[in-house]
Amino acid sequence: MNQVRLVTASPEETRRLGRRLGAAAEAGDVFLLEGPFGAGKTVLVQGLAEGLGVQGPVASPSFVIATQHRGRLPLYHVDLYRVEQLEPALLEALDEYMADQGVTVVEWAERLPEDLRREATRIQLAPAGDERREVRLSTPEERLARAAEEGSAEC
Repeated sequence: MNQVRLVTASPEETRRLGRRLGAAAEAGDVFLLEGPFGAGKTVLVQGLAEGLGVQGPVASPSFVIATQHRGRLPLYHVDLYRVEQLEPALLEALDEYMADQGVTVVEWAERLPEDLRREATRIQLAPAGDERREVRLSTPEERLARAAEEGSAEC
């Protein structure tokens, strides 16, 4: 597993990190985002969408659980915050998203069972004062670790 730790100093730097990851993303990539409210999960997803060439706004799909966006690859944006229990039908749908030829991003991913988390890129975000965010990325994909590190001097 490739590990990257960095600090972003603003929402724009968090968005740029997401943009780099989106540009490096390939079909089948799964990003699992963890962190408290206000940690920058949705801002990171917005950047990732930009890196995938998604046109239009990307917001947290809190009330519909999942949204799909079109870019150079489909982006499946899943938010599990309001899900109290993962029913079999929802688990099956999540498994299908993750097996698809798009890119899947799951906010509040700590709610997923471990078997759906195994081969994914995990990103933990935590407030580190004012607008700063500590970001810990763990990925089996070297290209994603490199993309995260490429701009870490800027962050």
